[in-house]
Amino acid sequence: MGSRERKRAERRKRKERTGDQREELAAQREARAARTEAKNRAARETLEPLEPDERPTVVTVAAVISAALLLGTIVSYVAGVEVSTFDDFGTQTGEAKPNLIYTVASSLVLGLMTYGLWKARYWAVLGFQTILILVIIVSILALIQATEVLRALALLAFLAGASILFYRMVKALARIQMPDRGGYG
Repeated sequence: MGSRERKRAERRKRKERTGDQREELAAQREARAARTEAKNRAARETLEPLEPDERPTVVTVAAVISAALLLGTIVSYVAGVEVSTFDDFGTQTGEAKPNLIYTVASSLVLGLMTYGLWKARYWAVLGFQTILILVIIVSILALIQATEVLRALALLAFLAGASILFYRMVKALARIQMPDRGGYG
């Protein structure tokens, strides 16, 4: 047998081996997907949908936090609290009263979120979780820059609280169930 024919035979054998391996990997993936789906089904079966007027405790805590933020925003604006202003490079340029339009807009969003959380609405819980994720990211970034031990400990406590609240809201979100899509699949 010539070297060219030997090389062709070796290539053919390699292709056959990889075909078998592909089938084996596909079978492993399907088995893994079936196990995952079985675990998901078991987890869904243990969840009890909320009663019409029921609200999970963690969602009540989130509603209270949202209401406190709303109240704090309104009271601080009325009291004339000034906020720090920064330029494009992050240098503090002074302090000024916040813009009324921004204050009204954020108050409306917080008020709507508070109402939605109190009524245990899916969209409100999801929105609050989005805010929690942003808080977690900002806390991590602030923790990186922390130069004082007390500030670092405070940031760690804040980060832990936000993370725990986020984690517990996941199960509450599953219990609330996603609203009916109205025939969109």
